[in-house]
Amino acid sequence: MKQTGAWVKQGRDGATFAVRVAPRASRTAITGLMGVGPDAVVKIALAAAPVEGKANAALVAYLAGVLDVPRSRVGVTGGKQSKNKVICVHGADAAEVAAKLAQALPDNCS
Repeated sequence: MKQTGAWVKQGRDGATFAVRVAPRASRTAITGLMGVGPDAVVKIALAAAPVEGKANAALVAYLAGVLDVPRSRVGVTGGKQSKNKVICVHGADAAEVAAKLAQALPDNCS
């Protein structure tokens, strides 16, 4: 059974969650969760290299597709030059974001 999203928090501007990216992967995908409960971090493999903001742009585009929202609503609000980032989905409900992310998790995540 997949985890539900206690790790997606409702903020003033929308839903926020933490991610850890692995750039230069063979393909872009959500690979799992690190940790449990409210401190869990979504692990994402990115095909893009971390050069001149390309990885952040690829991350935003990928998450917008997974969450079915326009790219303009997804932003990297923390850790722009780090593997550990904070993502905000502006105007989104945390429960809806958590449900969509949970659907994208690999089946072996529990």
